[in-house]
Amino acid sequence: MVVEACDPGTGATELDVADRLGAQLIRLMRAVGRTKSQIAKHGPDGLERLAYAVLFCLVHDGPQRTGKLADTLHTEASTISRQTRSLVAHGLVERRADPVDGRACVLAPTAEGERVFEENRRNRNRWLAEVMADWPEDERATLTDLLELLVSGIEQSTITADSN
Repeated sequence: MVVEACDPGTGATELDVADRLGAQLIRLMRAVGRTKSQIAKHGPDGLERLAYAVLFCLVHDGPQRTGKLADTLHTEASTISRQTRSLVAHGLVERRADPVDGRACVLAPTAEGERVFEENRRNRNRWLAEVMADWPEDERATLTDLLELLVSGIEQSTITADSN
């Protein structure tokens, strides 16, 4: 529940802080989007960003059906199918019989898909380490902890909003 509580030190209300945070999140998404676009232009595999999100889910969460991926990524199943075709064509994902229902299939990363994912993860980690190289260690840890809290809160809020 959001209230208009005022911070005596700054005079800012919770909504003022939320507005400032929202503006910074937009800046962050734009900056990350720009960086990803620049990386994608130079990337050898020519995959769209959503394809990487699909690959991430499959590597991180294991094989799953298209419908579950669509739910996880908040997109249409047809969009996931298009991205999947690209991933299969690049040899990064394969279709397997669903162990629960043999009539259906699940998507799973191939060894090459896991290799590409790990390479991208290492590149991302090097980039983030470079961006924060001058930060004190405790500030890097604090940012990470606070982002985990924020993302968990957003996910929980989304779950609550979806169930209403």
